[in-house]
Amino acid sequence: MANNRVEYRGTGRRKSSTAQVILTPGNGNIVVNGKPALEFFPFPTLVQDLEQPLVFTETRKDFDIHVKVKGGGFTGQAGAARLGIARALLEVNADFKPTLRQSGMITRDARIKERKKYGLYGARRAPQFSKR
Repeated sequence: MANNRVEYRGTGRRKSSTAQVILTPGNGNIVVNGKPALEFFPFPTLVQDLEQPLVFTETRKDFDIHVKVKGGGFTGQAGAARLGIARALLEVNADFKPTLRQSGMITRDARIKERKKYGLYGARRAPQFSKR
């Protein structure tokens, strides 16, 4: 018995978060780690951020989205899921690429936490200077 279900996959990363996204034809449900997106993310603005690739490609109600996300905080997780959704949409239709590229959806945000250096209190915070 073969599984005839069509699914498109995409992986996204941001900060220290990783998201695995599966798009299946459906009616616009977004599930993140087994919970609805509005329940998983503490702020509705993060869910809007997550939906941006779908809004730009006008496919908001065409797909059900299942996201498995781990690592980092909710902002990084939402950004990782957004990139994963954008990459999965490119698998659906390569014609979406100019639209997604122009809106900055398929560019990986490479900013990560800078490492702490010895002799400093953080990455850049130096000990307080004392004149005497």
